[in-house]
Amino acid sequence: MNEQPQTSRQQRSRSALLLEFLGSMYLAIILLVVIAIASAIGTVLQQNEPYSNYVMKFGPFWFEVFRTLGFYDIYGTAWFLLLVGFLLLSTAVCVWRNTPAILREFRHFRLDVQEKSLRAFHHVSEWSLHSSRDDIAGHIGQLLQQRGYKVRSKASDDRLVIAATRGGAGRLGYIVFHLAIIVICIAGLINGNLPLRFAELTGKVVVETRDLPVSQVPEKSWLGTDNQAFRGSVNIPEGSFANFAFVQMRDGYLVQKLPFTVTLQDFRIEHYPSGMPKSFESDIIITDDTLKEPLHKTISVNHPLSYRGYNIYQASFADGGSQVTLKAWSFDHPASEPLTLNSAVQEKVSVETSRGPLTIEVIDFKLYNIFPAQEGDPSGKQFHNYGPSVTLKVRNAAGEALEYVNYMVPITMEGRLFYLSGMRASPAEDYRFLHLPLDDKGGLGRFMALRARALDHSAVRRIAQQQTLQEMGASGDQAMLEQLTDSIANLVQMFVVEGIDAVVAHTEQNIEPAKRQDALQSYVKVIQSVLGGLYLEQLATEGIDTSNGISDADARYFDDAVNAMSLIGPYGTPFFLQLTDFKQVEASGLQISRAPAGPIIIFGFLLLCAGVFMMLYLHNRHLWVRISGDGEELNVLFAGTSHRNRGDFGEEFDALTQLLRQATTGQNT
Repeated sequence: MNEQPQTSRQQRSRSALLLEFLGSMYLAIILLVVIAIASAIGTVLQQNEPYSNYVMKFGPFWFEVFRTLGFYDIYGTAWFLLLVGFLLLSTAVCVWRNTPAILREFRHFRLDVQEKSLRAFHHVSEWSLHSSRDDIAGHIGQLLQQRGYKVRSKASDDRLVIAATRGGAGRLGYIVFHLAIIVICIAGLINGNLPLRFAELTGKVVVETRDLPVSQVPEKSWLGTDNQAFRGSVNIPEGSFANFAFVQMRDGYLVQKLPFTVTLQDFRIEHYPSGMPKSFESDIIITDDTLKEPLHKTISVNHPLSYRGYNIYQASFADGGSQVTLKAWSFDHPASEPLTLNSAVQEKVSVETSRGPLTIEVIDFKLYNIFPAQEGDPSGKQFHNYGPSVTLKVRNAAGEALEYVNYMVPITMEGRLFYLSGMRASPAEDYRFLHLPLDDKGGLGRFMALRARALDHSAVRRIAQQQTLQEMGASGDQAMLEQLTDSIANLVQMFVVEGIDAVVAHTEQNIEPAKRQDALQSYVKVIQSVLGGLYLEQLATEGIDTSNGISDADARYFDDAVNAMSLIGPYGTPFFLQLTDFKQVEASGLQISRAPAGPIIIFGFLLLCAGVFMMLYLHNRHLWVRISGDGEELNVLFAGTSHRNRGDFGEEFDALTQLLRQATTGQNT
C-alpha cells in the first residue's frame, strides 16, 4: 500500500534535485566563466582562416591540439553551442523557480508582522502620543506616500499596522537580468546556425576542400538564400560582379548564394608614407529583381551597407587580375634572346625549357612596395617605394613549386643598380634575394654575355690553360698541365651551373677537415681568376680598353656579377622573369554577413542594462508603523529595513523618524 507514495516521493525528490542543480547559481557562474574564456580565445585568435595559416603560426603539434579543441571556429563548435544551450536552460530554470517568490514579495506588504520582529530590526524608533489612532494613521500614510512609498494598512482591536514599500522594482531587476541572459543565449544559438550544423552532420552539406572555380563547386557545397546566418567574403575585380560569397569552414569552404548581385564599379585606396593603407572604399551597385532600379552605394571601412538583412562591409583589397608582361632571361642559354610572356594574376603560362616543361603561375601584383629606408640613407627619407612587383610560382612537371617576387624598377645599393628577385620554397620561409647587376646601358646584356662565356666550356678551358701555363711555365709537364686545366674548368663550370653551395659541398666531400678552409679559399681565387679573364674578353668585345687595367666601376660590376652567379644554382629556375609592363586591375574584398538575431541581441543588451540598473540603483525598502494602545495614550513603533545600501537607508530612516515624530507630536527628536 505504501510503495506507490514512496516511489512518487523519490521521483519528486530526484526532480527537485535536478531542478536545483540546473537553477544553481554556481552552475551558471561556471558556465559563464567557460563561455567567457572561450569567447576571449575566439576574439584573440582570428577565426575561420585557412588551416595552412594556423600551421605556420603554431606549428604542426599545437595546430592539431587547437584543431581538436575547435579553437579555429569556436562559435560554431558543438561544445560551445552546447554550453550556450545549457546556460539558457539553467537560467530559464532559475527564473522559473524564483520568479513566483519575487512577485509574491513584490506584492506582499507583510501586514501581519509581529512586534517582536519589528523590535529586532536594526532601524527602530518608538514614541508615545495622545491622539486618535485613525487620524494619526491617515496622516502617517499620507506623509509616506508623499515620500514615494506605497502604503497599506490593517487594523485590529488593539493595534493598527501601516506597511510601506519603495523600490520594489529592484527585486524585479533580478528577473529582468536573467531574462536578458536568456534572450542573448537564444540570439547566440540563432546566429550559431544550428540548422547548418545539423545539415553538415547528416551529410546534406559537405565542406569543399579543393581549390575549384565557383562553377565547378558541387551542389552539396552550396548554401541557399534561405540560410539564416552566415559570414562570408568575396573579392570582386573592378567592373565585375558576384552573387555569392565564400564561407570559410575549418579546412575548406561553402559557397553562399545571394538573392542579389553586387557589382564593383570603382575601388580607391590611399596610403600613409609608411606604405600602410590609410583608407579604401568601393563604389558598388546592387541589382535585385525587387528593386525598380539598381542601388548605387559607396562603402568604406566602418561604413557598411545594410540591405534586406544582409550587411556588406569593406573588409580588404586585392589584385583583380592585373595583366603583366614578363621578359624571361634564360640562365641556361644566356646568349639567346629573352622570351616575352603575357599573362595575368591567377593565370598560368607553360614554358618548355632544357629542364623540362615548367608552369609559371602569376600569384599577385603590387603597384607599391614601401619599405623603411636603411640606416644612414643619404636621401634622408624614412621610407622608400621599391615600385611595382609581381609574385610568381614556377612549378615543374612533378608539381613542385618555388615562389618568387620580382621587382620591376631597379634598386640602388651603394650607388649601383640591381634587379631584385626573391625566392622561397614555402610561405613559411623568408625570401632569399638574388641581385642581378645592371650594366652602364641599364640592362642585363653584359651579365648575360659574361654568363654565356662562363657556360662555354671551351672558353673556360682556354682561359684556365693560359693561367695554368703562366703558373707552371712552358717547360712544365704536359700531362699535369692538361689535368690541372680540366680540374679548373670543371670547378668553374660547377660554380657557374650549381652555385657556390656546390663548391662548398665538393670541398667537404674531398678535402680533410683541417685543410678545407684553405682549399675553399684557393678554389674561390681560381674561379675568380678564370671568370676575370672571361670578363676582360667581354669588356674588349664591348670596345673597352683594358690594357691599362679596368675602372673602379667595372671592377665593382665584376664583383657583383660573380656574387649573383654564385646564387643562380640555388635560385632554382632556369630564367629570370623581368616585369616589363602591366595593366593594373584592383579588386575589393567584401565581407557579407547575415545575422537575423541582431535585433534580438540589441533587445537582450537593453534588458541587461535595465536589469543591472534596477538591481544596483533601485533599493527595496520596507517600513512598518505599529500603533497600539487604547484610551488617550498611543504607542508608535516605527521600524524599517533595506536590502542594499544600509548606510544610506539609515540616514533616510532617521529623516523619516524625525518627520513622523514632528507630524504626530509636534516635537523634533
